[in-house]
Amino acid sequence: MKILLDTNILLLAAGNTLHSTAEKYILDESNELYYSSANIWEIAIKRGLNRPDFNIDPHPLYISLQKSDYRQLPITAEHTLLTSTLPMIHKDPFDRILLSQSISEDISLLTTDKILTKYPASVILVQK
Repeated sequence: MKILLDTNILLLAAGNTLHSTAEKYILDESNELYYSSANIWEIAIKRGLNRPDFNIDPHPLYISLQKSDYRQLPITAEHTLLTSTLPMIHKDPFDRILLSQSISEDISLLTTDKILTKYPASVILVQK
């Protein structure tokens, strides 16, 4: 299964604080794991705003992701255009682009955000 990690899951994985349900998906070698350019962008912006829940430096995180089995999913114009067709259930632009990527690339989005399950996307909800 192809799985795109939302930023919260990516941060939990980087801090080795994943709930066992999320860890099951990440450790399953039959899954193809993806991170988005939006994940790194969100971490860089929110860390710059001194958000305590974004205290991981995005530079070494990006380097470690490049060295891992995770695949990078760049943001395309198609992804950004799709955000305009999504209902305004969730206004966070980072979550909206991740949803758009999930839909257009036919990848399941692994998240802890229950609101995202209301979208017409393949969303896997796990506990923090």
